[in-house]
Amino acid sequence: MKMRWTNRTWATLGDSITDANGYQPLVAERLQFAAVVNLGRSGTPMTAGGETDAHATVRMGLGLHPVPDCVTVFAGTNDYRLGKPLGSLHCKDDGTFCGAYGKLIESLLERRPDSRVNLWTPLQRDKDGWDKERRNHAGFRLDDYVEAVKAIGRHYALPVLDLYAESGFTRQTLGFFTTDRLHPNEAGFRRIADMAAAFLARL
Repeated sequence: MKMRWTNRTWATLGDSITDANGYQPLVAERLQFAAVVNLGRSGTPMTAGGETDAHATVRMGLGLHPVPDCVTVFAGTNDYRLGKPLGSLHCKDDGTFCGAYGKLIESLLERRPDSRVNLWTPLQRDKDGWDKERRNHAGFRLDDYVEAVKAIGRHYALPVLDLYAESGFTRQTLGFFTTDRLHPNEAGFRRIADMAAAFLARL
């Protein structure tokens, strides 16, 4: 299983949790990726539009050339915080979460059908009043974006790593795994890397 990714390339798309480059070196060492491209950008959502448009995850992914052997998409917590509309699986509007996600996936797979695109759900959070219970300005909770990621994975037959449900990041443990109840610390990145390495190794 470890040899699956030896000398292959990996790109990571997402927000500040990806931008911090905390989990990538740990996973790359274990799975022996030859190169990792980090396209995470702090403060950005998946969804296009608004002040974060230039570095929105959909924009970063559309600009990814060439498409590597493995592409991880880890987004959604900022879409929740910024109140981005969910849209639907059949929506083509990249001003919605589902529309932007679908546009990104279709672009990656059209350009590189054999790339192993994989989706990671947002982690649970409890920062600045934004937690798993609060509804955002669009009327959605964080788990609505989580469920959308899982539905998108089913729709496009792509593997989903459910960090929201399986990582152990909860209101009770965020003080241990994060610096501010959102961004992982060293222990948090180790936990993510442990799960991610096992997940990617079996793809």
